[in-house]
Amino acid sequence: MLVGIIGAPNKGKSTIFSALTLADAEIADYPFTTIKPNMGVAYVTKECVHGELGVGCKPRNSVCANGVRRIPVNIIDVAGLVPGAHLGKGMGNQFLNDLINADALIQVVDVSGTTDVEGKPCTWSDPAIDVNMIKEELGEWLAKIIMAHAGALAKRSDGAKAMEELLSGFKVTAEQVAKAADANSLALSNINWSATRAKNFAVTLLALNKPLIIAANKLDKSSGDKLIALKAKLSEEMVVGCSGAIELALKKASKNGVIEYLPGASSFSINKNATPEQEKALNYMLKYTEANRGTGVQEVLNRAYFDLLQNIVVYPVEDENKYTDHFGNTLPDAILMRNGSTVLELAAKIHTDLAKNMLYAIDAKKKMRVSKDYKLKDNDVLKIVTAGK
Repeated sequence: MLVGIIGAPNKGKSTIFSALTLADAEIADYPFTTIKPNMGVAYVTKECVHGELGVGCKPRNSVCANGVRRIPVNIIDVAGLVPGAHLGKGMGNQFLNDLINADALIQVVDVSGTTDVEGKPCTWSDPAIDVNMIKEELGEWLAKIIMAHAGALAKRSDGAKAMEELLSGFKVTAEQVAKAADANSLALSNINWSATRAKNFAVTLLALNKPLIIAANKLDKSSGDKLIALKAKLSEEMVVGCSGAIELALKKASKNGVIEYLPGASSFSINKNATPEQEKALNYMLKYTEANRGTGVQEVLNRAYFDLLQNIVVYPVEDENKYTDHFGNTLPDAILMRNGSTVLELAAKIHTDLAKNMLYAIDAKKKMRVSKDYKLKDNDVLKIVTAGK
């Protein structure tokens, strides 16, 4: 799964990306800082199941600290989109195409309103305008692709299947196509839509195919009233206030041993080796995190993966009694799976041969057998049994 970080220029996308990954993404206060898409690994956080089981854990594919699992996920940061991007303005379609493989999107906006829709400094610009602009640009972009294949679509009576094939690179499903068409009262047999209808369909389809969460960034430079106003205007959206700059500063301070900080925490401790200047700045950031229950950056990522993409966490083991793998590591792997997935799909994600030879699984908590089509539940601990074992 892949989450894309999008937005107009100079809203703090690269800062948030770097805060999440601590990668060396270029950060600067001018439009189009990101020329090539940045790919990185971030970590979603969730309470580890070892507390429920009353055992310690020895992670292999993730990290556990203070009872919290940090599970690696993929994110991509692309260059800022400006009005008219689908027509080639700004960095144009090049970066729209970088979002094709994303499963969900985090749109970064400037909740302080000090940068306009093109990323230029200003006295006030409503961040809700940015949200609508991005929707329009993405909708126009997808509609342009659909209209370019209008002739071929018009010849197909199985329009949902035809559209699914056309947009296979977007991971679009026939079910999503049908829902988007129904929401716009559009027929799917021998599609012959106007450009306007295609755009309306595209906007709806993208909302289903690439759900969106709003990162209301630069909250440290803003007021709570502006965040409340933005949430009121975007009542149908998920909006999270955050400060990428403070999160990045805390991550760097933690990396350098100046503070003890866990991502997503609302407080942190300052070590004795901090200079007076560092301590002053850190106390300011501590006041912010305590007032806002954290920087908000980790919450944005968690909600993208757990709420938008509806992931759960499961723990495969080889010994259902000790909860270990064959090396003796306790709860070694925490794996993200879409809610509704089966244990057979879990086996396939681990290894194709494991799925091919699977007989059944054992629920390690209940010590009972479950079938291959058992629907996974959050925090399941499972042993997969294969032929020959």
